[in-house]
Amino acid sequence: MSRKKLLLYLIFALFAAGVAIDYFILKREKVTYSNRVAKIIFEKCTPCHRQGEVGIFPLVTYRDASRRAKMLAKVAREKIMPPWPADYNYVHYAGERYLTEKEIKMLEDWAESGAPLGDSTKIPPLPEFPTGSQLGKPDLVLKMKDVIPLPGDNRDKFLLVKIPYEIKQDTFIRAIEFVPGNRRLVHHVNGHLIQYEYDKKKDVFGGETFVQQYTGMPQEEMYKKINLLNDDGSYPMLTGSITNYLPGVLPAIYPQGIGVYRMSRKGALLLKNIHYGPTPVDTSDQSSFNIFFSAAPPERPVRDMILGTFGISKIEPPLVVPAGEIKTFHTRVVLKTDISILTVNPHMHLLGKTFLAYALTPAGDTIHLVKINQWDFRWQFFYTFKKILRIPAGSVIHVYGTFDNTTANPNNPFNPPQTIKEGDEFEGMSTTSEMFQLIISYMPYKKGDENISVSNTFK
Repeated sequence: MSRKKLLLYLIFALFAAGVAIDYFILKREKVTYSNRVAKIIFEKCTPCHRQGEVGIFPLVTYRDASRRAKMLAKVAREKIMPPWPADYNYVHYAGERYLTEKEIKMLEDWAESGAPLGDSTKIPPLPEFPTGSQLGKPDLVLKMKDVIPLPGDNRDKFLLVKIPYEIKQDTFIRAIEFVPGNRRLVHHVNGHLIQYEYDKKKDVFGGETFVQQYTGMPQEEMYKKINLLNDDGSYPMLTGSITNYLPGVLPAIYPQGIGVYRMSRKGALLLKNIHYGPTPVDTSDQSSFNIFFSAAPPERPVRDMILGTFGISKIEPPLVVPAGEIKTFHTRVVLKTDISILTVNPHMHLLGKTFLAYALTPAGDTIHLVKINQWDFRWQFFYTFKKILRIPAGSVIHVYGTFDNTTANPNNPFNPPQTIKEGDEFEGMSTTSEMFQLIISYMPYKKGDENISVSNTFK
């Protein structure tokens, strides 16, 4: 048999056996919206670029995408969108949003060829997205009782807010999704769960919706204004830090029984230090929370460990960034017991440049936690590991943060630059001062934790 006939025979045999040969290898396939681009956009872009979500324009139809084809290719190549600041060559997480090099090249080819539609009958169906959520249909929605006015005085605002509720029976919470009413101004939220014994609080809805913090008003007086205390003046039960928000953050979703909270029939979400950025014009906010119930009771509570600002570890040198300088800071903690890490959340403000965290074990092994090569204040994710990460006792967790206080930093809030420091609890949380934190969500280690997969979805 000649070599040519043998080659033809082998090709025929491969097809006959049902082996798929990549069209990009045999012959360059023309990239169209229907055969390649729609799938990429629906998976990586549309969850945010649809009605009611954070994207400033929709990416739902061919027309939406084709009119912005060159822009989509550009922001994809520059890795501006979809936002995923973490270095995926350093460590992988559940629910990653980044585009692969192949996907970026497809968008570029599509834009360069005039954004062709292709066979419209082969456009994949648009996924069903829940309205008002990126996670799914919530079991309960809790909204601020009143609209909160935000005066246009160009100043940061910190509020204490109560969002009361009453439900038919005690239940359990698996996840809480914060939905900002004013996405441009809400910077961060720390939410706690207030649980009343049924006969100790007659009216959970009375009192003011919010009070301004840091005005010198005693904390107990603020609590009375929002009608937080029991009717006899005693304090109700509080479960701390059950929900937190930073720009771009979605709550982590853990396997059933992990990180579940009890929710009493009567209660409230207490938002301490909800932070609104400065605005030059009068505006307002009325944010809400999507509550997702759990079928399983709480088996293993999740704890938070904060390194750096307001945390358990010292920043060295002290967090002061002189005007005109780029400076790196370090913080560390030695673990006394084995822990199981689920999620890490790096946090800096406008001067942030790079971020690196890892654990060094007693055996000398390095366990990667997170690396961000180009810090973006607008996108600060909770990064959940695909499998629970065991860190043995005696390990040292190291965190490094570099800050750019020069005119080369386009996000620098001052021109000319001014010396920026960490400040106290109030100043440290303002947009124009700085913070350097690594927040670790973890559990005490149990044998087999490292084999538990985390999908970061309800599936």
